[in-house]
Order: sequence, then structure tokens, then C-alpha cells
Amino acid sequence: MPLYRDEAIVLRTQKLGEADRIVTLLTRTRGKVRVVGKGVRRTKSRFGSRLEPGMHIDLQCYEGRNLDTVTQVETLDAWGDTISRDYPAYTAQGAIVETCDRLTEEHAPAIQQYLLLGGALRSLAGAEHDPGLVLDAYLLRALAVAGWAPSFHDCARCGDPGPHRGFNIQAGGAVCSVCRPPGSAAPAPETLVLLAALLTGDWVIADASADRHRREGNGLVSAFLQWHLEKQVRSLRMVERV
Repeated sequence: MPLYRDEAIVLRTQKLGEADRIVTLLTRTRGKVRVVGKGVRRTKSRFGSRLEPGMHIDLQCYEGRNLDTVTQVETLDAWGDTISRDYPAYTAQGAIVETCDRLTEEHAPAIQQYLLLGGALRSLAGAEHDPGLVLDAYLLRALAVAGWAPSFHDCARCGDPGPHRGFNIQAGGAVCSVCRPPGSAAPAPETLVLLAALLTGDWVIADASADRHRREGNGLVSAFLQWHLEKQVRSLRMVERV
């Protein structure tokens, strides 16, 4: 059977039989794939620890009829091992990889999502920013890559230049007084500035933000995410916030 080699980030695992695992990966060139790790749950496994969520690996597989089988794994970055030692970062990682799993399809190229995921996990492992900010930045950018970029300045409906005080999830973000539907939120202007900074990667503004604006922004991001996914991201309930 044909062999292939690729870089990948581990998204999740599930038990298979007594000693095997099914591992869901986001690869650089093949998109999301599911592979079988033979015997990886045994204590003497050669590469069991490398097939854990958050690990950045180089692997070789051979193609099977239903699932491919891992034959070789090399660690590129042990992000998962580093992140698991810090609880806020660990819970943020859980929400990130679950969201990535939801936003990608098997065997569909997803190089932008792959690079975005790698950048988020690298930031968590390096403790570059508050884990909650890294999570919200990832969620906003992942949604934008998927085609659901929110507006935090101009009106999402008519394009009227902002800033605007109204924010409506269904409308796509900020809304002007004319387009504002009933029940729209009215977040603090600083919160919308923070979210815009996270979307564009302006970490000077994001790192200087106040806790109350981070909390309010997190609520908006979580609601926006789950509205578009049409289902709950369970890991978000475990995230440790400020």
C-alpha cells in the first residue's frame, strides 16, 4: 500500500481495541485525517506520547481502506507537553483544538487553518500572552478563515463607517442605529477595540486591555462562535478565565 509523509498537529484521540488509538490530525498538505496508532497505549510504545493533543509531529503513514496507519512519528514541537503543565493554557488548548476539528473537513486542504492552529499553540506553549486572549484571537481568526469574519467597527449590514455601539451576533457584528435589530448587545467601546485588535493581531492593544473588557469580549466571541457552528463547543466550559 502507498506510503506518505506529512507534518501534522494532533487534534484528538480515541481508544480502539485494547492497545490502539484512532488519532485525528490536521496535516499541512492533506487537511484533516484520521489514522490508527497501533499499540500506542502500551507502556513500551515507541511513539505513543507523540500522538497526544497539541503535539506538532512529522509522521509517516500507509494508506488503508478506511483508516491510515501510522508507521513512524518524529516530534517537531512538544507544544502539548509544555501546555499541559499550565492549567489555563491547557483548557485554552482544549477549546482551540476542538474548534479546529469542527471547522475543518477530512481530506480537504486547510493550510490556513493549519498555520493558524500552529501559531496559537506555539503562543500558548511560550506563554507569550494571556491564554484567554490567545484563545479569543484564535477563535476570531479561525472563523474569519472559514468565511465568518465579524465586524467590530463599520456596520455589518450596511457598511456605515463606525464605530457603532450596537453588536448583533446574527447580523455579523457591529450595527448602526438604523440597522440595529431588537435585542442587540451594547458592549463597551473598549471591548470592541480589544476584539478588533485580537482579530488583526495588534497585541500591544490586546495585552494592555482591562479584565472587564476581556470578560465581555470573551462572551461575545463565544456566542459568535457557537452561533455559526450551530452546536456547543464543550471545551469552552472548562476554560479558566480572569
